[in-house]
This record gives sequence, C-alpha cells and structure tokens, in this order.
Amino acid sequence: MQKILVSRCLLGHRVRYDGGSHGPFDLLERWQAQGRVVALCPEVAGGLPTPRPPAEIAGGQGGRVLDGLVQVVTVEGEDVTDAFVRGAERAVELVHSHGIRLAVLKARSPSCGNRENYDGGFSGHRVEGEGVTAAALKRMGVLVFSEEELDAAAVCLAGLEAGG
Repeated sequence: MQKILVSRCLLGHRVRYDGGSHGPFDLLERWQAQGRVVALCPEVAGGLPTPRPPAEIAGGQGGRVLDGLVQVVTVEGEDVTDAFVRGAERAVELVHSHGIRLAVLKARSPSCGNRENYDGGFSGHRVEGEGVTAAALKRMGVLVFSEEELDAAAVCLAGLEAGG
C-alpha cells in the first residue's frame, strides 16, 4: 500500500502559524482510515512553536533556501531558515523510511507550497515557486500536490498502485 505524506494542518491539526488548521478533507480522511497517511508539519518538526509569526521566503523559492542563497524570515524580521530546513530534512527522512512517492501539502505555505508562494514582502503578492519542504521532496522525485489538487493526487495514487 502506497503511503502519502500529508501536511498535518490539512488533517485538521491546529499547527498553522496562527494556531489554526485547514480541513479535514474527505479524501484525506479516507486515506488516513486506510492507514496510508504519514502526517507532518515541517515547521513544527523543525522546532517552531504554534502559534508563531508568519514567515515568507525572500523571492518565494524554497529551492534557493535549500541552496543557501536566500532566507526564510518572519514578519518581525527573525531568520527562521534553520527551522524550515530541519523540517524539510524530517520530511525527507519520512519519505525514505516509508517509501513515499506522493505528498499532499498545504498550498502557498513557505514550507509546503507546491506551485506558488508569497514573495517575502508580506504584501500578499504571490510568485511562482515552492516551499522549502516541497522543494526538497521534488528534488527526490516525490510527486507533490496541494489540497487544491486532490483529484489529481487520487489519480496519481491509482497510477502508482497500478504499477506506474
């Protein structure tokens, strides 16, 4: 059975920066009941508290954080890059230990966003790019979807289980 890495906030866990959550989503609950879900909040796993100040990546590119080129900074100006990288490293460990090939992560999160992110100016402006954890997983070949792409994730899962 294929395991799926899922952002804890999408399962209804109150781990978002503001102490809130998203979800739960019916499909994710079904996958969880089937024993497929490996839940993770990379920011909490990296050592950040809940709640915590909002953080953004300079330029919105998680891969550039992994390469040591830009930082993740809170709205208060605190550099939290190390915690974001530690969270991504924890996700990589889980992928290795569970043989995970598919992830469903929170859209537009500086850790988990898979297609777009905020630009680092705390203005609400979005740019193309992924979060730190999403970038690390993509580099490993993990297929990363957001909660806005659950239908596509389900199709992908079916393909993986059919031997694709």
